[in-house]
Amino acid sequence: MRNLTAAMIAIALAACATAPKSPSGRQELVQSANATVQQMVRKDPSLQDTLNRSAGYAVFPSIGKGGFIAGAAHGKGVLYEHGQPVGFVSLSQGSVGAQVGAQTYTELIVFADPARVQQVKGGKFQLGGNASAVVLTAGAAASTGFTNGVAVFVQPRGGVMAELSVSGQQINFTPISG
Repeated sequence: MRNLTAAMIAIALAACATAPKSPSGRQELVQSANATVQQMVRKDPSLQDTLNRSAGYAVFPSIGKGGFIAGAAHGKGVLYEHGQPVGFVSLSQGSVGAQVGAQTYTELIVFADPARVQQVKGGKFQLGGNASAVVLTAGAAASTGFTNGVAVFVQPRGGVMAELSVSGQQINFTPISG
């Protein structure tokens, strides 16, 4: 229980800042998100069709995750509508169960309809433990369908994590101003 409390406190603190504070930090995050999408499309060209048909998508260039019984993950990214950046998002995840390790990964959440994008913008979007992520490989997007209007693609970057846990993700949104 103590580990769970610590993980939840860490998530709450990490979730406080959605957008980078400086204009150069915001620009760097958008550039990193754009580069991440380009790299993912190079790895799986069928992903471009999925993105073109979507109402929007959230790109998290780097999410850090760690856990020992209780775990937490956090990352910052960019929300796109019809291929254009409209705001900054932060992802916070808490998990409980058999888990140990630390890792970083990239995550792309694709929204099939405008209602899901509006949920993100309204701060009402959560990805439950029943959602499954697809590890991006060539052809993965073509064979992946939307579940409850959402498709999730991940790409490991580093580290090792062994887990059998229950988790949920919360996404916070800040519009791009000016």
